[in-house]
Amino acid sequence: MIFRVVEIFASINGESRRAGAPAVFVRLAGCNVRCTYCDTLWALEPNVAFTPMTEDDIYDKILSYGITNVTITGGEPLISKGIDLLFKKLSEDERLYVEVETNGSIPIKPYLGIKNRPSFTLDYKLPGSGVERTMCMENFALCESMDTVKFVCSDEADLQRALEIIRQYHLDERCAVYLSPVWGRINPQIMVEFMLENRLNGVKLQLQLHKFIWDPDKRGV
Repeated sequence: MIFRVVEIFASINGESRRAGAPAVFVRLAGCNVRCTYCDTLWALEPNVAFTPMTEDDIYDKILSYGITNVTITGGEPLISKGIDLLFKKLSEDERLYVEVETNGSIPIKPYLGIKNRPSFTLDYKLPGSGVERTMCMENFALCESMDTVKFVCSDEADLQRALEIIRQYHLDERCAVYLSPVWGRINPQIMVEFMLENRLNGVKLQLQLHKFIWDPDKRGV
């Protein structure tokens, strides 16, 4: 299978449960939604430059870095034809911890039966994203302990909606849950106060580390 790879690079994981750890990022072209706060719009354009790579090519490139944490991202990686073949290829190497960043709109069920399957980090797109209507709600009933649900919040209304979803699906009892601020839109202090007020014991605040270390608009980090 040929995948449209717009970049592969090594950095630290800026978010999710392995935040702060070295990781290899594989960014695939294309996305099926357009969030109001998207910070990788350049990777979504139909004419974006990409390198055609097979699953074997991608695996070999990952190994060349000598780093065992792998993040498959986009865009939206689950819209890539044959993505299950890439997951299966990477799952054969038990040294790798593979995480898939997905926007929550594409069903994850087809991939849950893969042996040594990847960990899914699912966004729940809140009202501030402008695309909440696209959410595949079944996904949030299928999350397991190895998975993560991330709520990127623009304002206090988003925080309230996140709380509703967390409680509706008992997410804090079933998987990792993070609240993350949209860069420049909401003060993280407000989010902390909300977490304390609502006794969100199973939820963590997460800031995008790479935006503090490098220029927030820098690519390849």
